[in-house]
Amino acid sequence: MVQPVPRAGSGVAADDAAQAAAIRRHEERLARDPSSLAFAPLADAYRKVGRTQEAIRLCREGIDRFPHYTTARLILAKALLDDGQVDEASAALEAIVAAGARDAETHRMLGELHRKAGRLEPALGHLEQAARLDPGDRESRLAAEMLRGRGQAPEGSPLAGLLGDDTFATETFGTVCLEQGLVDEAAQIFLRRLNKDTGDPVARERLEQALRIKTQRRKGP
Repeated sequence: MVQPVPRAGSGVAADDAAQAAAIRRHEERLARDPSSLAFAPLADAYRKVGRTQEAIRLCREGIDRFPHYTTARLILAKALLDDGQVDEASAALEAIVAAGARDAETHRMLGELHRKAGRLEPALGHLEQAARLDPGDRESRLAAEMLRGRGQAPEGSPLAGLLGDDTFATETFGTVCLEQGLVDEAAQIFLRRLNKDTGDPVARERLEQALRIKTQRRKGP
């Protein structure tokens, strides 16, 4: 039996009241037809208000009945990530890919997980696939563009001569490039460092920072 969330009027904000009302609607729908797909939107609603364990339980129970329901597996992966279960989330996403689903969000999430872990080759493959499946996915396209450089100096870079020498592929020099606004050059330095050591936490964090800056620039103010 699912537990009700606090009703509006008990001090919750307007957004919280709207979420609570949506949860009640989904709960009522699922109660009327327990064998329906209503578990998925309810699980997603639970996830959005921080009830991750209930979301995970609902998804797993629903997937047992509907093993090919991609939406439920995506919601499960998001809830697992919210709960800090990164490996389990990755496995849920890989199951979607293994089933042959052509889903841009699945590839985007896998690409991000691999990229943040420093696994650059699989990250690039998933991000390119996400961009192919969703041409409007600018962030995946930009991330793939950056990873595709494979540690080489961007074309026309004033630092091309320096970046061709591993002597300058250092944390310090990459950080200086980042601070000076040379985002592409910084990204390629940290990519080169990750190619040597996927566990380098500074390189991973700086690469993410470079990608955020590059994406923001493309979006504009």
